[in-house]
Amino acid sequence: MKRTMLLVCLALTLTGLASAQVPQASHVFVVVEENHSYSSVIGSSSMPYLNSLAKKYGLATQYYGNTHPSIGNYFMLTTGQIITNNDSYTGTVTANNIARRFLVAGKTWKSYAEGLPYTGYIGGDYGRYRKHHNPFAYLSDVRNSSSEKLNLVPMWKFKSDLQNHTLPRFSYLVPNSCNDAHDCSLTTADNWLKNNIGPLISSSTFRNGGLLLIVFDEGYSWDRAHGGGHVATVVIGPKVRSGKKSTKFYQHQSLLKLILQASGVWSYPGASSSAPEMGEFFY
Repeated sequence: MKRTMLLVCLALTLTGLASAQVPQASHVFVVVEENHSYSSVIGSSSMPYLNSLAKKYGLATQYYGNTHPSIGNYFMLTTGQIITNNDSYTGTVTANNIARRFLVAGKTWKSYAEGLPYTGYIGGDYGRYRKHHNPFAYLSDVRNSSSEKLNLVPMWKFKSDLQNHTLPRFSYLVPNSCNDAHDCSLTTADNWLKNNIGPLISSSTFRNGGLLLIVFDEGYSWDRAHGGGHVATVVIGPKVRSGKKSTKFYQHQSLLKLILQASGVWSYPGASSSAPEMGEFFY
C-alpha cells in the first residue's frame, strides 16, 4: 500500500514538473501564416528571416495541421475543436475557448488584424482582411460583449501599443491575405515578419520574458498528413532553448495549451486539455 501511494505521489510530482517546464511569459504573441508545407518553408531561400529565427530559437520539426481548409485549424488553435471546415462560416461559436479562459483568469488580450476596418468589427471579409483567419471574431464571449469586442483592433495599433508599453498579456497578430502567404509569395510574408516582428523581438518588452509563436495553419492542399499536413512552427523567446529542434509530434491543440500555460492559465478548452505539452522548448 505504501509503495502504491509513493508511486502515485511520484507520478503527480512528475506531472507537475512537466507542466512547470513552460515558464510564465511576460507577453505572448502568435502569428499564423497560411497554406505552405514544412518542406517549402524550412530551408527555403524565400524566407531567410523566418529561417534565421528557426535556427536561433526553437523549431518543431514534426508539427502538423489538423484539417483542411484553414478555418478548422484556427478554431483548433482557439477552442481545441475543429468546429467547422467551411471557410464561409458565419455562425457564433459558443464552445469553451481561449478568450473565455483569459476572461475568467483575468488576463488581457487583443487580436491585431491587418485590414480590420475599425475596432470592434465582427463582420465579414474586408479588402484583404479575412475573417476566417481571425477566429476571435466568431467567439460568443467576444461577439456578445461590448467590452471584449474592443479587443478586436486594426494591426496598426500594435506598433503604438508596443512603443507605449501598453500591450496586453496575449497578442494575436493577423497579417492580411497577402502578407500571410495565402495570396502572395513566401518572400512577401517573410518581409512582413521582418518589418513587423523584428522590432518586437528587439524591444525591451520582448527581451524581458516575451514568447512569440509563428505557425502555419495547414500545409498544401494535397498534404493530408495527420489531417492538415506537415507545417513549420517556430518558438521564439529569451527563455527558449537556443537551436532547439524538436522531433516530437504536435498539432494545434498543443500550441493552444502552450499559449495558455505561458499566459498563466491552467484550464484548457477541448483537445488542448489532453494534448502533449511543449515544455521541451524552454530552459
